[in-house]
Amino acid sequence: MPRYKLTLEYDGTPFVGWQVQGGQMSVQGRLAEAVEAFSGEAMIPRGAGRTDAGVHATGQIAHLDLAKDWDAAKVRDALNAQVRPDPISVLDCEKVAESFDARFSAKARHYLYRIVDRRPPLALERSRAWGVYKPIDAESMHAAAQSLLGHHDFTTFRSSECQAASPEKTLDRLDVSRHGEIIRIEASARSFLHNQVRSMVGSLKCVGEGRWTKGDLEQALLACDRGACGPVAPACGLYLVQVDY
Repeated sequence: MPRYKLTLEYDGTPFVGWQVQGGQMSVQGRLAEAVEAFSGEAMIPRGAGRTDAGVHATGQIAHLDLAKDWDAAKVRDALNAQVRPDPISVLDCEKVAESFDARFSAKARHYLYRIVDRRPPLALERSRAWGVYKPIDAESMHAAAQSLLGHHDFTTFRSSECQAASPEKTLDRLDVSRHGEIIRIEASARSFLHNQVRSMVGSLKCVGEGRWTKGDLEQALLACDRGACGPVAPACGLYLVQVDY
């Protein structure tokens, strides 16, 4: 049975997230419907990351198995035809070994969070970035972010609904940089806890506003207490940009 690896782009705004949730529109569910529409096979694609409602992707990875040995380009084009007009695009499709698993074979996941700190409200990007409407200090945010690198108990930055077996993760990268009015926060790790990136971003924003110091962020991490976390950043600014294998 051939296995296909999909590279996906989507606007998460209209979806309840990646994962199928009964009676609601999800990215995974729409792909499953598209697969059945063109192939007649009922199956659920497996994704590398379970993005939440409103979270976007420019490099989500999924895999699916089909009974018929379809040409990979045909699978890509057929899925794109069937998901219209929803904002999902299959950027690439390739045949892979049966041992490949989009989730468990992943060696690293890379996320981007975008903040726009201008006074006028966002129009074109209102669902694709976090508008904060006053200047924040990206350099201070970057300096503070480095204290979160490495292996830690990230309970403070973990959703109360997180189902991970352990709160311990190794954060490989957390860079903050300014590009005009856009602040980019780039995070990389083998895996993340539920809401970890958005929780870290919300706390880093407190540093950028001058309400927290680097020491405050360090103390929040060491507290291992969800109550020590700053406000969680909204989903609209978060993107799953790449998965490494």
